[in-house]
Amino acid sequence: MLNRRNLLTLTAAAGGTLLTGTLARPALAQARQKVTLGYAPWADAEFVTKLAAKLMQDRLNVEAVLMQSDIAPLYQGITRGDVDAMLQLWLPETHADYWKRIEGKVDRLGVLYTDARLGWVVPDYVPKEELNSFADLKSGEVREKLGGIVQGIEPGAGLTRVSREALKTYGLDDMYRLQESSEAAMISMIERSMRRKKWVVATAWSPHWMFGKYDLRYLADPEKAMGGVESVYAIARKGLKEQSPGVTSLLTRMNLPLDELQKAMLDAQETSYDKAVENYIAGHKDRVESWLKTA
Repeated sequence: MLNRRNLLTLTAAAGGTLLTGTLARPALAQARQKVTLGYAPWADAEFVTKLAAKLMQDRLNVEAVLMQSDIAPLYQGITRGDVDAMLQLWLPETHADYWKRIEGKVDRLGVLYTDARLGWVVPDYVPKEELNSFADLKSGEVREKLGGIVQGIEPGAGLTRVSREALKTYGLDDMYRLQESSEAAMISMIERSMRRKKWVVATAWSPHWMFGKYDLRYLADPEKAMGGVESVYAIARKGLKEQSPGVTSLLTRMNLPLDELQKAMLDAQETSYDKAVENYIAGHKDRVESWLKTA
């Protein structure tokens, strides 16, 4: 079962019992449907999931329950019915292994955003003539400056899997250690290194707010070890289309341009996810309304 300690239930003000004098009346919200949205603790997934949850509650009268977990348990949970939907299926490469296991057991809905990618990044102050591609990592001087470490994220992430493969593809597995940690640890390492103007290489992906805050560049990957351009999909458990057609319609129509998403993610870091969601809805009314149209 998924870790219920990470369960966040989002309820509107009408979600409880309204009291008038000494008499209690059942609130209309008691009849609301409940939909559980799962997401891994990555910035893009958190924003789009909380955006969808806000629209479900405010516009579809659906109680949205947010469940945060590592990615592997989420894919297991959606096939078991513990999770109703999730908004972070990366294809064709990043989550290909997970998709092979669940394809046919869940419904793939709409494309949330395109032009997503994986890679390794370095600060822009690192001279390009010394380090501009994966092949340059073979240099002994470059390895020494980087301490033989590639800063990574969670062990179960698709990015971690393809990064391990990239080490082998470029013959770097005997020279570098992939430091598996978390997104937060990866960001912290980049920030500390950049304050000191130290060299650092880290696994990364787009969209991500860090590209709006830090001057970073991707290393060239001529062997395409990290894959190419990806699309990110929403998926739902079997039966949700019939039980909550408004929800699956929203998740089928919901689509964000990558630049808008990255700006919203940076806004979330500078304010809060709730505030960034409100700002996005207010600033993109026509787009949001198009997601909520009924067929």
